[in-house]
Amino acid sequence: MSGIAHHLVKRGIDVTHEKYRSGSFTQASQDGENKAFGHPNVVATVLVITATVYVLAVTAIQYVYGGVVATLTMVESPTAIAVTDGSAQPDEVDAPLLSADGKKPLPTEPELFYVKNKPITSKIRTTIKHLVAEAGPWSRFRGLQVDLLYDLAHQMVFQLLTFLFGHRMLAQSFAAIATAVVLARFQMLWTHLVISAPSEKKWYRRFPTVKDAKKIVLPTAICALAEQVAIYVPVTLFFAFDLAGYYQNPAEFGKYSDMQQKSAMLASFAVLMSGIVTAALIVFPAHVTLKRVQASLLPEENDTIVPFDRTFGGKVQSEIVGGKGVVSMLDAWRTFDWAARFRLVALYAKIVAIQFATAVAFVLLAVFEVRMINGDYILY
Repeated sequence: MSGIAHHLVKRGIDVTHEKYRSGSFTQASQDGENKAFGHPNVVATVLVITATVYVLAVTAIQYVYGGVVATLTMVESPTAIAVTDGSAQPDEVDAPLLSADGKKPLPTEPELFYVKNKPITSKIRTTIKHLVAEAGPWSRFRGLQVDLLYDLAHQMVFQLLTFLFGHRMLAQSFAAIATAVVLARFQMLWTHLVISAPSEKKWYRRFPTVKDAKKIVLPTAICALAEQVAIYVPVTLFFAFDLAGYYQNPAEFGKYSDMQQKSAMLASFAVLMSGIVTAALIVFPAHVTLKRVQASLLPEENDTIVPFDRTFGGKVQSEIVGGKGVVSMLDAWRTFDWAARFRLVALYAKIVAIQFATAVAFVLLAVFEVRMINGDYILY
């Protein structure tokens, strides 16, 4: 959805620029004639500003909700509290085991029940509120510096590997996987900055050791491979169904027979669903597993900002006592229970809804701005 809005806003700016250069801004008059319009500079400036604000808004939504909040959701381990059933009678420590009639036993010890607290990440609002309370108002953008550096480094390494291996799709996929592995320490550093409590240590002093980085090479490579598979499957189906001809000339779609049109729409839906299913069944588990493996390597001197079970249900032991000090990929996924999975899926659904609403709002805002500046002026 954000991609569609990007296209609409970009198209509006391109059209405005073209009309400005050609001087063909016109107004529809009552007699059907078009009159010249003389405010292209204002329209272009307003649309550029609106598009810039939109891009910043979508980027912030994706980073805060899709990055920070989603990562906290992946690692949070809800705490549990013990409650009693209220049948204990502590004042009657010397009371007989049976009642006066000798039949009904008297309670001697309370029965304990463990009740899980509601997860902090159960709602976006509670997550942000918790972050602000624990680390200040800018904590929703925690790790942003490292993320920007990672994006820059990723582009540089990927472009270098693409230059070396070529620009074919398979070569680019290999370059993407290799880039993710090379920058694995950067990626784990970002995860640690997001999930840890505020620290006086500067971020560049918190880089994971090379020894720890080696432990995430495999999950990093598998996650990157899963992302490439999620791209390959729909692309392969797209060409297998021979849909390129329909999308290269969309204006001629009406010239095809009803059967061809229905077949093309059905094939397009199949391509779309293949991407969604592949992402849900492969990318989703791989991404969650990677984040949880990275979280298991958080140094013990760093507290977490949300409840987090470092032992993963007793499956991880510290290296000090002879353990590996890292959760296995299988245990990382298994200990991520169904409640947490549904919570994460619900978060992604909310993010899509927020992005959709933001895109619609900015498209309507752009139309409103042009109408306010131009009145009844329209573009042809």
